[in-house]
Amino acid sequence: MTRVRVESFTISIDGYGAGPDQDINNPLGVGGTGLHQWFIPTRTFQRIHGAGDGTTGVDDDFAARGFKNVGAWIMGRNMFGPIRGSWPDMNWKGWWGDNPPYHVPVFVLTHHARPPIQMEGGTTFHFVTGGIDEALDRAREAANGMDVRIGGGTNVIRQYLQEALIDELHIAISPILLGGGERLFDGTDLRVLGYECVEFVGSEKATHVVLRRRKANDA
Repeated sequence: MTRVRVESFTISIDGYGAGPDQDINNPLGVGGTGLHQWFIPTRTFQRIHGAGDGTTGVDDDFAARGFKNVGAWIMGRNMFGPIRGSWPDMNWKGWWGDNPPYHVPVFVLTHHARPPIQMEGGTTFHFVTGGIDEALDRAREAANGMDVRIGGGTNVIRQYLQEALIDELHIAISPILLGGGERLFDGTDLRVLGYECVEFVGSEKATHVVLRRRKANDA
């Protein structure tokens, strides 16, 4: 059965999933790169980017499980790139080079249509203008029984959360303060939506929290 998951999404102690003033030089906003100091050294990250073995342990366990049984991704346009408004041309193909780390279909939420982009390694970016429900329907079909991973950014995850469409959410809390940017849980009552904490694990660089939504027959 297909589940909808968020994995390895990191927020600061003060609740921000990205810093202020996002642009091509600061894709996660000013200071936002510091959120991922738990993730970047891991074996999972390093092997994805061909940089060596990396570290093992709690952080790598969470990083690795985020790629298991994933048949499709959904992300917002801000995660795909820094361009806003109409596409000026078709040159921008994401932050990740010719062989992005997804290797499955990726559905990008946008208000501006664009033809699909087929990349190396099995990644194809599809641009969805019909909103979160259309993106999820298409991702479920493409996943073919595997799970759908919601990649971000903050606003996209919040939209899916507020509609109770996410089955499981892994949040890493990084020990930094951003002071501004995009908060993940603004306007979202997780208890009313049926979410509960099912796992809580600390490492030297992050606190890992897993939230799961109760089904009606589990209440």
